[in-house]
Amino acid sequence: MGMLHKEEEEIWEQLRREAAEEAEAEPLLAKYLNATILVHRTMESALAFHLANKLSTSMLPSPLFYNLLLDVFTQNPEIGHAIRADIRAVKTRDPACISYSHCMLGFKGFLGCQAHRVAHRLWSQGRFSVALVIQSRVSEVFGMDIHPAARIGEGVLFDHATGLVIGETAVIGDDVTILHHVTLGGTGKHGGDRHPKIGNGVLIGAGASILGNISIGEGAKIGAGAVVLIDVPPKTTAVENPARLIAGKHHPSILNACPCKSVDHMSFIPEWSDYVI
Repeated sequence: MGMLHKEEEEIWEQLRREAAEEAEAEPLLAKYLNATILVHRTMESALAFHLANKLSTSMLPSPLFYNLLLDVFTQNPEIGHAIRADIRAVKTRDPACISYSHCMLGFKGFLGCQAHRVAHRLWSQGRFSVALVIQSRVSEVFGMDIHPAARIGEGVLFDHATGLVIGETAVIGDDVTILHHVTLGGTGKHGGDRHPKIGNGVLIGAGASILGNISIGEGAKIGAGAVVLIDVPPKTTAVENPARLIAGKHHPSILNACPCKSVDHMSFIPEWSDYVI
């Protein structure tokens, strides 16, 4: 593994402490917590073991997945940095997350994202069949469908994640928060670069559909249920179907804070305008 920053090392140490405390407080879970976290020397080993058990089938046994996942984690230290940025994002932004161990073991958005990171690396190496198997199992187990070619940054929170669909040429930046039933899709059967590009610090509300090779600018907010078919400028809110920019296309209302971290879906309500894009 590549060199980790002190803060990144402390995440694994904290996660182990939490698991040990939970095992002592709830003996019923002691064996489970020991096998999934406490016996492992690294966060990568624990995550590979847990994901392998989640994704395995009778024809694809967990040792096969474990070795594959751990090999990719070990050979690509940048994934280790992304894992820690993601788990920190979940713990910081999601009030339902009570601990790092809680996220590691039970948050399917986090788990599915890390499995995708492995699938993406395999896809980039030309190992398309294996990458697509991981995509298929993630879809079946976690209810989220991310094409292995899609590029995802660090510090990403997929909150709930059920029904999340991310297309082949989609790109997601750093520090992005996306809720459930969101689609980053194309607009038809044409090929090529056909999916959205999501900038850093964007918040996408539940049930939103962002379609086509369009850009969502840094720090923008997409309201729940919005259908977005056109570029959204940075630090701008888009709502409704078809989506409209708050305060209008030419002079949109500018957000003062990064919405991905506040996860504030409601601040735009007093600012409704009648302009439709």
